[in-house]
Amino acid sequence: MRHGWDVRGIVHVDAGADPAQALDETVWLQGLADQTGLPSAIVAFADLAGPKLDALLAAHAAHRNVRGIRHIVNWHPDPRRSYTSRDVTQDEAWQAGYARLAAHNLSFDLQAYPGQLPALARLIARYPDTPVMVNHAGMMVPGEETEWRAGMRALAAIPHVAIKLSGFGFTRRSFDADHARGIILSAIDWFRADRVMVASDFPTDKLFGTFDAQLSACAAVIADFTEDEQRAMFAGNANRLYRLGLSL
Repeated sequence: MRHGWDVRGIVHVDAGADPAQALDETVWLQGLADQTGLPSAIVAFADLAGPKLDALLAAHAAHRNVRGIRHIVNWHPDPRRSYTSRDVTQDEAWQAGYARLAAHNLSFDLQAYPGQLPALARLIARYPDTPVMVNHAGMMVPGEETEWRAGMRALAAIPHVAIKLSGFGFTRRSFDADHARGIILSAIDWFRADRVMVASDFPTDKLFGTFDAQLSACAAVIADFTEDEQRAMFAGNANRLYRLGLSL
């Protein structure tokens, strides 16, 4: 139990380690899972445009708890917001790397800004065997709601894309339950209840609000949905999409 929440499984998403230590992180996490049963699944890091990508993907996938890859690709015209010097998702090498994920039975956790999403949606649609989990509700930037809505709709139209509800303070640098409510309801409207996962980004989200406050806000928003839909969004969808194999 965590703050009264019945946490039965954990999906660890890469913690931003030095790229040279990407496999070391997976080895360490798998060791923890073997000893304690957690994390239930691992989303590892790989630079999709990096050298010897296939070898790295195979090495990650050889660990039984690895389910997918995340390569943070947030690019924004405002250098104060951008994580990268250019939009690497437009590079042929990166797109070729993305195409290799399915060969290793790996999903992809997508963390990008709304302005990048329409082009990414076109790429993602070409590879239906690679499940995609949109991180942090699409990271809506204040003042760019139009771009966010366009990007979300483009991704939601692709059946193998799901969205995670987390990180509501990332672009605002605060947590506001009313603001989160609009994002949550829009995400559910577009993706439907079977492709939405209530998530946390702790410890990072701790900068913006408490674990209980953020999950309670999600619970309050979805309280009017059916019990089956609520269970799906809080647990069942993650269990299915990340292949956790938990008894819920």
